[in-house]
Amino acid sequence: MNLTQGMATILNIDTSTDVCSVALTCDGEVLEHREEYEGQNHAKVLSAFIKDMFDYATPRGIKLDAVAVTIGPGSYTGLRIGLSQAKGLCFGLDVPLIGISTLELLSVTILFKEFWDDNVLFVPMIDARRKEVFTGVYDNGLNKIMQPQPLILEEDSFVQFNSNQLVFVGNGSDKAADIIKHPNAHFIKGIRPEAVHMMALSERAFRNNDFIDIAYSTPEYLKEFQATTPKKNV
Repeated sequence: MNLTQGMATILNIDTSTDVCSVALTCDGEVLEHREEYEGQNHAKVLSAFIKDMFDYATPRGIKLDAVAVTIGPGSYTGLRIGLSQAKGLCFGLDVPLIGISTLELLSVTILFKEFWDDNVLFVPMIDARRKEVFTGVYDNGLNKIMQPQPLILEEDSFVQFNSNQLVFVGNGSDKAADIIKHPNAHFIKGIRPEAVHMMALSERAFRNNDFIDIAYSTPEYLKEFQATTPKKNV
C-alpha cells in the first residue's frame, strides 16, 4: 500500500477530539495549517481556520479538489461540527467528500514517526467513559487486525496479541496503561489526531475515488449517543 505521493489539493479537517485543526495539502506537501488545542472551541474557531485556508489558496490560484474530514470515533459534538462544515464546503464548491477514520489517523501519525518492526501492531485509542475506549488494532500496512469497536479495558485485554509488540497511542491509552497487563505493551504519549497528518490517508482516498455521500453520511460513533438527564432537586 502506497501512502505517499499525492495527486490533489485537499482541505483536511479534524474535530474528533479536543484539538481543532485544518490543513491544506497538495501532492504530499502541507501548504498551510491551523491548530487549536484548548478544546470546546470547535464551533468558534473552525470557520476562521477554514477562512485562513482560502485566504492562502485564493490569491495563489489554488482550487480544492476535495475536502477530507475525520468521521470518528471521537467527540459526538466535535464530529458533527466537522462533518457539517465539510459537507457545506463540498456542496458549495462541488467537490467530493472524504471520510477519515480517527483510529487510522492516529495509527498513521505514529507509523510515520519512526521505523517499526513487522511484529509491531498499532493500537489507537479514543477515550470514552470510565474504563471504556474506542479502539482497533492495525498492522504497519494499516490493515485491520481487530475491527474498530468500543472496548471496556481489563487486565487481559489484547491477550490474543501477546506474541506481538503493541504500540498504544491516543488519549485513551493513558488510562489503558494503568489497567492492561500486556507483556509487550508500549504506551506513547502525546500522539493526537491532527489535520496535518491526514494527508497520506486523504490523498490515498482521492486516488482510489473513495468518497462518502455528501448528503447522507454520518459520523462513525461506534456507539449510540447516551444523553444524560440532570437530576431534579427534590
